[in-house]
Amino acid sequence: MAETYDLILKGGTVVNHDGEGLRDLGIRDGRFAAIGDLSLASAGEVVDCRGLHLLPGVMDTHVHFREPGLTHKEDLESGSRGAVLGGVTAVFEMPNTIPPTTDAAALADKVKRAHHRMHCDFAFYVGATRENTRDLGELERLPGACAIKVFMGSSTGTLLIDDDEGVRAVLKAINRRAAFHSEDENRLRERMNLRVEGDPRSHPVWRDAQAALLCTQRLIKLAHETGKRVHVLHVTSKDEAEFLAGHKDVATAEATPAHLTLAAPDCYEKLGTLAQLNPPIRDASHRAGLWNGIAQGVIDNIGSDHSPHTREEKAHVYPKTHSGMTGVQSLVPVMLDHVHAGRLTLQRFVDLTSAGPARVFGIATKGRIAAGYDADVTVVDLKRRETITDSWTASRAGWTPYNGMTVTGWPVGTVIRGKKVMWEGSLNAASQGECVRFLETLGN
Repeated sequence: MAETYDLILKGGTVVNHDGEGLRDLGIRDGRFAAIGDLSLASAGEVVDCRGLHLLPGVMDTHVHFREPGLTHKEDLESGSRGAVLGGVTAVFEMPNTIPPTTDAAALADKVKRAHHRMHCDFAFYVGATRENTRDLGELERLPGACAIKVFMGSSTGTLLIDDDEGVRAVLKAINRRAAFHSEDENRLRERMNLRVEGDPRSHPVWRDAQAALLCTQRLIKLAHETGKRVHVLHVTSKDEAEFLAGHKDVATAEATPAHLTLAAPDCYEKLGTLAQLNPPIRDASHRAGLWNGIAQGVIDNIGSDHSPHTREEKAHVYPKTHSGMTGVQSLVPVMLDHVHAGRLTLQRFVDLTSAGPARVFGIATKGRIAAGYDADVTVVDLKRRETITDSWTASRAGWTPYNGMTVTGWPVGTVIRGKKVMWEGSLNAASQGECVRFLETLGN
């Protein structure tokens, strides 16, 4: 008797841990049930994927969706709508909201707001403070928590632990991998006079590569001292990439599409303060160093650092402007364009956006196309040329730094736990986002 599935994705090129090849995907009860030739099987829906590539669902483990408190520029619904329109199946959201996500009640509130309101699956970082350090070991194990986030350098919001004693206490209190914004706060304070009013080109002069390297060196020393695992977010310099290559026992690392695509001073001359983010876009030599870090395997995952601000907030005179840019919706097309240009292989893109996040954060049943895993698929057309525009951007901010950029490679469909959430730019299903599960907290 022929097998029956809820959904069959038929005739696409599956890219996975064993390479790539033409295969059908049979999905039942939200999980992958069969991979191979399913020509004799039947399904409630069969989707013709000939000419398309089927990737394990892309996960963006670094977004700021601004809810609660700052929903004039983004909320969980609009941010996740942009995610699925861009082919992203799960996101990890940051804690620097108002109020910040620093206790069990705030985390539970975010999970409640997100459940079946977000279009993609989700998890949330818990922000570390001096006041909640002793509770972090319990907070990191709560449902919906992906990791503890520590700001060692000041950025948007009030969360900051900038001294070794404070960071050491955080690391001692936790057991899972913690994520870090790594810029040396003392150096940032000392160099504030280097900011030039009205000139965002001075942003990477103020927040220089040395500030990032010094902080990362301090962090790795503390990780070795405490025997804990750390994840260095948005690595921006060739110096950090070279340094981290010698410390992969305790450290994983993230790069962003923005730092891999844009370069100073051109980006500031073209985009002005729209190119301003923390840590900054640096010159082309640092961008090349990040690409070398990807080639050498130092970079473990890609995160967009989607951090929207309104045009009005970005229109203030530097340095009173807000740092951050949109990015979750453009992650897949921008990085596929780099694949098309030969800067990385499609398999390495998959590693950076699905298998990599699963390894770094210990994600359960996501990160690969395999029987028993969540049926998350990012369907892409590698030959399709499209132009990224502000009008395509779903973010409440309403703009993208890539406005007018023509790319080769485009997300055609977003399948999440067997539901065809997005197809050809249209939302096809009601929002059904669920908490991502983690191997270290499955019993909770």
